[in-house]
Amino acid sequence: MAVTAVAAVLCALALVREARGGRAVRRRLPAVWTGEQDRRGRDGARTGPSDRARWWRRTATVTNGVPRNGRPLDWAGPLGAAGLVFILVGGMTGVLAGLAVGYGAHRHLVRQRGAEAVRSAAAEVRAELAPAGDLLAACLAAGAGPLESAEAVGRSLDGPVAERLRQVAAELRLGGEPAVVWPRLAALPGAEGLARCMERAGISGVPAVESASRIAAELRAEQARTATAQARRAGVLVTLPLSACFLPAFLTLGVAPVLIGLAGGLLGRN
Repeated sequence: MAVTAVAAVLCALALVREARGGRAVRRRLPAVWTGEQDRRGRDGARTGPSDRARWWRRTATVTNGVPRNGRPLDWAGPLGAAGLVFILVGGMTGVLAGLAVGYGAHRHLVRQRGAEAVRSAAAEVRAELAPAGDLLAACLAAGAGPLESAEAVGRSLDGPVAERLRQVAAELRLGGEPAVVWPRLAALPGAEGLARCMERAGISGVPAVESASRIAAELRAEQARTATAQARRAGVLVTLPLSACFLPAFLTLGVAPVLIGLAGGLLGRN
């Protein structure tokens, strides 16, 4: 019994550590995608994250209906798996095996939810790139420079791309080098081409209207392809449960009577 209690305590501590690790990942993700860390005052004291980072934290932890507070559903699967293993195996071996299975299941869930949050944030950024590219091309066609274009588009839109454009415009207005500032926009997934185009325009002064328009068209085409692929994947996923329901019914009502009739006829002749 003492060994069982010690093993249970150790596994419980491991599960708590995994949960805290998942919360730490969620705390770091807003700064990664919005390009902001917690602001600090002149004396070095932390003044709290930006509004965008606070919004991301409130929404990023809601994944597939999982509540933000307490996250009880995160423990339902691991505890159920641990209980099932304990019931099937039983005894001291069942306790240890159940705790090991519960720990592994919880670790897998935390890792899966973190990856899904990253994919969701990347999809949000890619969805905002197409309209941002169109607006940047329109501003450049109207005669605005890269700084003015980034500033205008950043004020017109909302989201990670607009936040990064406002940051780039602010640093350029303060005298930042385009070769240093524009790569901050390239850090967003899918924004490398647009950032390089604006960087070249800022360094050499070469008109970037055609390049920006072409990149914006490519972003729109990529967004359309992504939407089409998602729609096709949804159609395939919808047919799977229908197939699981209708195929047994077809075999039971259509194929089985024919086979039974043929078998009965053959056995009757013999």
